[in-house]
Amino acid sequence: MSGADPLAALGWDAVWAAAFAAQAGGDHRRPARVVAAHRDRWSLGGLGAGPADRASASVAGRLRFDALGPGDLPAVGDWVVTSGDDGEPVIQAVLARRTAVTRSGGDGSRRGGARLADEQVLAANVDTVVIVAGLDHDFNLRRIERYLAVAWSSGGRPLLVLNKTDIDTDVEAHRLAAEAVAPGVEVVAISARTGSSVDIVAERLAPGATAVVVGSSGVGKSTLINALVGEARQATGEVRSDDARGRHTTTVRELVELPSGALLIDTPGLRSLDVSTAAEGFDTAFADVAEVSARCRFRDCRHGTEPGCAVRLAVASGVLGEDRVAGHRKLERELAYEARRVDPRARAEERRRWRTIQRSVGQVMRAKYGDDG
Repeated sequence: MSGADPLAALGWDAVWAAAFAAQAGGDHRRPARVVAAHRDRWSLGGLGAGPADRASASVAGRLRFDALGPGDLPAVGDWVVTSGDDGEPVIQAVLARRTAVTRSGGDGSRRGGARLADEQVLAANVDTVVIVAGLDHDFNLRRIERYLAVAWSSGGRPLLVLNKTDIDTDVEAHRLAAEAVAPGVEVVAISARTGSSVDIVAERLAPGATAVVVGSSGVGKSTLINALVGEARQATGEVRSDDARGRHTTTVRELVELPSGALLIDTPGLRSLDVSTAAEGFDTAFADVAEVSARCRFRDCRHGTEPGCAVRLAVASGVLGEDRVAGHRKLERELAYEARRVDPRARAEERRRWRTIQRSVGQVMRAKYGDDG
């Protein structure tokens, strides 16, 4: 990666400089970017004389004490305030993130007694979210929808990459199917192993901008990164022949510098993707369903037996696929459940809604069968 200024090479700009000046809180503080995260150590870029220089750092006790959960600690891609000119750098603060790819940590515990999602930040301050899906028998449109919802919620722009065209017998059909569930998203079919069309992905990654690569285990994320870097930087592994699932060949998140000047964050493959943090991107990921449902007679239409349901009509006429609507319903239910789990007001509102439904059912039954019905 070229460039004399190590900070600029990592994406530093005037807006970050202003944020640092406002938050530095004293002299002898320096900005740096987190390029790798380990259990209790962070690797920082931007402190040395060159873009490739790295420094191992720890987190200040105050920052760790104030953190309400893992999501408040530094993540790969974060810009941080450091101290310690004469020794090991210490991370004193994390600059406010512009974007973040997150998922629930799964245990639902945070300090302070509130049962809020224990958010895990997979990558911070990313411009593009590269979603990699494999064109083998693990190809799954519903999984792609989930990744798109998470990507749109991050604030970055999704790019859907269909990998393994070298083993797919019907690339065009799979590409069209993927485009149907990814409105507004560019879909690129490649073979990371042979290098076919990898240059198209490289062209979408601008110098100085940051992208994160996400996807399930075995889809070829590390192979793609190796192809983009031009060397075998990331370990790769074979997928199982029975179910096309792979092993976690990437074990830590790391920011990789491409020859073009673009920055890329690799992430370990995910066995499952929790979408509890994807509420903001849900309607964008399902823009086609949202557009049709806006024409339903009732604003809270469940697209079941309600009269005047535009979604049901769209499915009957072939405008929307039944599987697409089913995927929309499933994610909607998951997000609603998570909202009720962590938000007492949402739980109360759900209880009120069901009491209203029960009263309505009771009134209908009494009107039809009388009090003894």
